[in-house]
Amino acid sequence: MRSVIVISDSHRNRAALDKLDGVFSECDYIVHLGDLSSDGGYIRNKYPKKTIVLNGNCDLDKLGDDEKVLQIEGVNIFMCHGHLYGVKQTLTRLAKRAAELGCTVALYGHTHCARTDVAEGVELINPGSLSRYEQNSYCYLALHAGKAVEKIVTI
Repeated sequence: MRSVIVISDSHRNRAALDKLDGVFSECDYIVHLGDLSSDGGYIRNKYPKKTIVLNGNCDLDKLGDDEKVLQIEGVNIFMCHGHLYGVKQTLTRLAKRAAELGCTVALYGHTHCARTDVAEGVELINPGSLSRYEQNSYCYLALHAGKAVEKIVTI
């Protein structure tokens, strides 16, 4: 089994990131889905071998990829910030892109709202936000033998 901590939209709230240090140290992967990728870089400096950083719409530095596919424990995972797929209006484009790439899980942010959905046979997971101005949350994602189980955790 592998564990992934998925975060998004931290918007320079390093205090929230620091609160998660214990969780970060124990997991197998950390995914920062953008806004701000510099926060992802901050985490990557502490955990360089297990941190994946994606760019968001507010990321001028572009310290990560715009999108990425990763296979962990037999699960193909599509990762992006979500703004390029119009996730504030619909999840259809995101789900279709993930399915097109052979992924059964898609991770996205941008909306600042934690939620899980299924569309086009793809599990869509938004961990919410670590911004100073909203309820903070992240996603704990457990992967094993081709299966994914997610849990949204509020802080």
